[in-house]
Amino acid sequence: MKVFVASLVFAVVVAVGVAMFLNTIQQPSSVTFTTSGARVGDPGHNLIGPS
Repeated sequence: MKVFVASLVFAVVVAVGVAMFLNTIQQPSSVTFTTSGARVGDPGHNLIGPS
């Protein structure tokens, strides 16, 4: 039982650590996918309805 609880705690610690790490390197799609062939405008505008 101790091994099972320890593995659960380890999984939670790793999941939180990875989530925090990914939040630091994540970029918005308007920055990530901007190339000379893509036209990504202001992410505040919706393409399917009035803004």
